[in-house]
Amino acid sequence: MISFRSMPGLVAVLLLCQGPALAQPRPADPRLAEATRIFEGLPDAERKAIQADLIWTGHLNSAATGNFGPLTFRAVNGFKAGRGAPDGQLSPAERQELARLARTAREAAGFAVVTDERTGVRIGVPQKLLPKREATPTGGSRWQSADGKITLDVSAGPASEPLAAAFERQIAVNPNVQRRVTYKLLQPNFFVVAGETPGGRFFRRQASGPAGLRGFSVGYDKTVAATFDKVVTAIADSFEPFPTGPAPAAPSAAAAVASAATASPAPVATERFGVGLVVGRDLVLTAQASVEACKGLKVGARPAKLRLQDQASRLVLLDVPGLAAQPGLGMREAAPAAAEAAVVLGFDGSGATRAAVALAAEFRGDAVLAPLQPGGAGSPVFDRQGRLAGLITANPSEKALVAGIAPQRSHAMAGAAALQAVLVKAEARLPAATGENAEKSTGAIVEAAGKAVVSLSCTL
Repeated sequence: MISFRSMPGLVAVLLLCQGPALAQPRPADPRLAEATRIFEGLPDAERKAIQADLIWTGHLNSAATGNFGPLTFRAVNGFKAGRGAPDGQLSPAERQELARLARTAREAAGFAVVTDERTGVRIGVPQKLLPKREATPTGGSRWQSADGKITLDVSAGPASEPLAAAFERQIAVNPNVQRRVTYKLLQPNFFVVAGETPGGRFFRRQASGPAGLRGFSVGYDKTVAATFDKVVTAIADSFEPFPTGPAPAAPSAAAAVASAATASPAPVATERFGVGLVVGRDLVLTAQASVEACKGLKVGARPAKLRLQDQASRLVLLDVPGLAAQPGLGMREAAPAAAEAAVVLGFDGSGATRAAVALAAEFRGDAVLAPLQPGGAGSPVFDRQGRLAGLITANPSEKALVAGIAPQRSHAMAGAAALQAVLVKAEARLPAATGENAEKSTGAIVEAAGKAVVSLSCTL
């Protein structure tokens, strides 16, 4: 995909799509690489339909070639802004919404692909925007807006001169005409010229073939450019100078729904993961977010049951029969200072890929700044002296991931006082930390407290 974003005002189209596809280098960005893999797994018609819809929503200013690259990646993310993670991928619901918005825009313009009987050219015409139609003196067809601010002409004729000569005439400077060419391209079988006049913009494409020369041109007032630029892109994308086969049908609402339904579905979650802290024999403390709506709970391989739930702190206690107590935990008594260093112990991944992790973090009042992955709710937080200072109560969102990697973000934490209050309700308590206040290495903290940190799974 190639952009003509450098053309002032005109959202032009790469019309090279009617020639050989340009090879795309393998992207280095892992998000782009994964989005490319997913996109290339779709049928060709669906790939082009997604790009055509992005044109109509104003997010893509290039042709619907079916090839994926940085332009389509950015266009998808532009559409997804505020809807989902910038991963360049469309969920079935997002695909359906994209199709709906594009269809609304097409219908508002009355856009339909027609085969012009005078010239044989196949082209998309926004018939509601250009209701006036007439024959041109040269044997072509013209569509025009009611106020005359937009004109679309299609033409055909014998190849009375070489294509290169016609191109040179189009780009030639005429001192009597205020006209500036902002883009020009000459290929063996077609050319494109675009530019501006003091009050308007223009776009012209001319193609040569066995039947002679065929082309189209669009001229429009700058006052309508903000809304008409994307329509120009759609017109150019639809252009077939020497069409073969039937004209493509306009996408229907049913087709859009079916397309979204048959797209690679997002996997339905059947399991959620969390982290727990062994605070006594048969007793695990975790976050309410880890156990909400669970049909079944396990700590490691052991079944667990809810013993106590505290709405104020968003903490819960679980009974886990056969689980041994893990001595060595000591509770911090004083509230941590802002920006004080911390260590979060937890697990990353899901299922068999769950792996214990120790994350450098900072205390931020009643929150912790840490690169926590989804499934981190319930992770205990320690200060650098190895004292238990709190427990993460919110489950990090997958929407926050960047290329599958968790950035540093603030996560809500229940402090030591809240932890002790919940334990007291279960007639349990952790001792206050004793000993020296020397800072410990992360490895020493993991060695002292790591066995008390357990993985939790919830069947939904």
